[in-house]
Amino acid sequence: MIHCGMREMSVLTVVFAVIFVLKESEAWGYKNGILHNSIWLEQAAGVYHRESRKGRYQLTYREAKAVCKFEGGTLATYDQLEAARQIGFHVCAAGWFDKGRVGYPIVKAGANCGFGKVGIIDYGYRLNKSEKWDVYCYNPEAKECGGVHTDQEKVLDSPGYPEDYQDEQICYWHIRVRYGQRIRLHFLDLDLEEDTACLSDFLEIYDSYDDVSGFVGRYCGDELPEDFISTGNVMTLKFLSDSSVTGGGFQLQYIAVNSSQLFDNHTDAFS
Repeated sequence: MIHCGMREMSVLTVVFAVIFVLKESEAWGYKNGILHNSIWLEQAAGVYHRESRKGRYQLTYREAKAVCKFEGGTLATYDQLEAARQIGFHVCAAGWFDKGRVGYPIVKAGANCGFGKVGIIDYGYRLNKSEKWDVYCYNPEAKECGGVHTDQEKVLDSPGYPEDYQDEQICYWHIRVRYGQRIRLHFLDLDLEEDTACLSDFLEIYDSYDDVSGFVGRYCGDELPEDFISTGNVMTLKFLSDSSVTGGGFQLQYIAVNSSQLFDNHTDAFS
């Protein structure tokens, strides 16, 4: 009798465990080869990195808060930053976030960034608020300037496109597709302030998770660059505008392609 009672309890325990797992899994979805949590995605929608116009690591805590507030946002929390990291947000630059904390999100471990670790590289709460770092902001309503993109195909625009972009913009787009795929980038329109070395307004392409390695090129003016195909499943775009003279901006399209398809096309071209 006791044996039967214990067996019934074991069965009930398994049933409750299955129900719990099913309930929890409702918040999860499998999209584009990447497992997502819908709550994380909602929180992460407005997380973005900003740096000073003077360059990297030039913002005090007070200035960092002012940057986010100017754009209608607030300092990101640790949980919001981690949520963004979970869907591919990777930036090799330490920045302020909520309550005077400093750190940065790492998706892929590397020798030159993150000390070989994955996760939020956390410098902790800083006693000296005059230290200078970048900043991580949160604003779920401001989605046109950068973001994390995992769709198989998407068109990306400069802020305000097709209207002229504003002065003093710094935007990052992080693209991540399925493992084993690559990213084909195709320009549809380009109209950025032109100068010889593209020092004023420019769009940069990086064949990597961030803007530290994998530099492909810097573009300005109105001449459309040739298509570019990444070497892996990630790519970063960085747009910057200075304090004077703007243009119509840019529009480009990215498409995820299977490496095998690229190889087949290459073989056909030489057959």
